[in-house]
Amino acid sequence: MDCQSQRPRVAEFFAGIGLVRKGLEAEGFDVIFANDIDANKKTVYEANYNSEEFVLSDIRKLSGQDVPNVEVAVASFPCTDLSVAGARVGLEGKYSRLVFEFLRIVEEMSIKKPRIVVLENVLGFSTSNGGDDLRTTILHLNSLGYVCDIIVLDAARFVPQSRPRMFIVGWPESYQEPELFFSSDVRPPGIVRFREQNPDLLLRTLKLPPLPYCSETLSDIVDKLDEDDFNWWSRERLEKFVESLSPMQSVRLGKMKSSSVNRWATAYRRTRHGKAVWEIRRDEISGCLRTGKGGSSRQALVEAGKGEVRVRWMTAREYCRLQGAPDIDLAGVTENQGRFALGDAVCVPAVSWLARNALAPLLSHLNRSTAVTLSN
Repeated sequence: MDCQSQRPRVAEFFAGIGLVRKGLEAEGFDVIFANDIDANKKTVYEANYNSEEFVLSDIRKLSGQDVPNVEVAVASFPCTDLSVAGARVGLEGKYSRLVFEFLRIVEEMSIKKPRIVVLENVLGFSTSNGGDDLRTTILHLNSLGYVCDIIVLDAARFVPQSRPRMFIVGWPESYQEPELFFSSDVRPPGIVRFREQNPDLLLRTLKLPPLPYCSETLSDIVDKLDEDDFNWWSRERLEKFVESLSPMQSVRLGKMKSSSVNRWATAYRRTRHGKAVWEIRRDEISGCLRTGKGGSSRQALVEAGKGEVRVRWMTAREYCRLQGAPDIDLAGVTENQGRFALGDAVCVPAVSWLARNALAPLLSHLNRSTAVTLSN
């Protein structure tokens, strides 16, 4: 590929509604192949991108021959079996084990293997089965000829949502960045510890700048609904919400309520000592958006101030803003389907940051190395 005349081509797997694509294309990459099994997500994808590139299929039915020549392959494989919200069975689980299908496809691409591969998942990936799942995955990438870096990005550095995610970036073993590997805001102590415990793995460190700081809060993204809007919970439901609060949570809500201006916080339903209760976040950012499966996964929004309290579910449009995709078109799906798809997605500005500071410079280095080799 002539990088001066063509944008780096990307194949994305477990593409969802295309938020990874949105982040990559903002930095000059070109997604030419996308795959997912969810028809509702395909509907949203088609509303925002060229549908000809989207292959609606079980990844297990695809082969390397089905994928066009690309420089980058990205896989945001299912976190269901790796997340604390799931059963934590790891890569033996029905869903998260699909990462091996992606690796199979990369291997089948043979001489047209992508120059860079990127895996994205939850931080639980690093501790699943005592770290063996992450070790197995990186060993597999090493066997395919890739050295890897492990990068952690929290959406909270870009948008008002707490959403730490792990990105494994792999590139040809022939090109290696310096060996230095130390704790930083993109490589927390747990990742450094994993590296120290697995010295045989081909792990390297990309040179990355400091992460930005996000100044936005929930007040910048919430829909300012009228007091009589139908989305607000009924008085009876609100009373049950308030009654479930612990003394500490009641104090937290009381401070919000006594404010001279409206304030916002998110709340999750938890089970404490066998009893369902609500807990309000102490900061003004959202908790991690999820797919809506499970009793504690759905997030409520609390609005309080001037002596009043209101509670409702967060809207799909608010989910869009919290994922850094305020303009995404949700045409063709219900509110719940939209929330599900967004809770299963990746934060757009986090992907853009990775593309700008890791993938693009890495491709530039690789292309220069290839040019030197060819000239010799």
